[in-house]
Amino acid sequence: MVKCRESRKRRSSGLFKRAKKLFNLLLSFYIPKEISTKLGWAWFGSSRIFAPIFVALLSIMLLFSTVPVPYSAYMVQQKVGHLIEGKSYDIKKKWVSLDKISWQMQMAVIASEDQKFESHFGIDLNAIQIALQKNAKSKKVRGGSTISQQTVKNMFLWHGQSWIRKGIELPLTFAIEQFWGKERILEVYLNIAEFGHGIFGVEAAAQTFFKKSAKNLSLNEAALLAASLPNPNIYRVDRPGAIMKKRQAWIIRQVSALGGQQYLDRLE
Repeated sequence: MVKCRESRKRRSSGLFKRAKKLFNLLLSFYIPKEISTKLGWAWFGSSRIFAPIFVALLSIMLLFSTVPVPYSAYMVQQKVGHLIEGKSYDIKKKWVSLDKISWQMQMAVIASEDQKFESHFGIDLNAIQIALQKNAKSKKVRGGSTISQQTVKNMFLWHGQSWIRKGIELPLTFAIEQFWGKERILEVYLNIAEFGHGIFGVEAAAQTFFKKSAKNLSLNEAALLAASLPNPNIYRVDRPGAIMKKRQAWIIRQVSALGGQQYLDRLE
């Protein structure tokens, strides 16, 4: 009995020491004893600004690992931007779980946007390299973002070319890969992606353009929706041009080449 009490006392003492050490580390981070350089002051200021932001984003990320997403940052930006311009902007959206979205729709966006989705860790280095090479030869900027990166951008950040946004996007992408998993990432992406003016998510898109639920979308319809990404205001589902129809046909071929529904069995 005496030995047990002594053992418990030692464990309590060890836990107290570790907690005290952690507290001191946090204290030294937020209240350093001395800052002797300009770089040190810059780090001091920026870390106090960005650390709480990252903590807040991670908290939101954990919350929405299971809870349906009511609004994305991009939806809010679009709504506010139109209000500032004095224009009306109605948002059409309806959350549906992944099992309520046809496998054809799931595969169409994978074939269109991120064919290595099941195997990469959040970013596709080969796609980025190809995009950089094409951008160097063309005035038209091509992105190399994965579905995971696009989900982070739409959910938490803002659109447009920005190194600051990319700097925030990468660690958040790695985080959702760890906390959410592939199926959840795909589910969120399909529910917050824009498919037309104020039309967000595949359920709203399916109802608007085809008068049916996302669960009943055919491969032909799914490929047309996927062909509108990532700029549905130019590549319109209700007015598909020759380029969009060509991309639609390419997506259908790619879905078959990737193995169709069997590809989805490899997602976790």
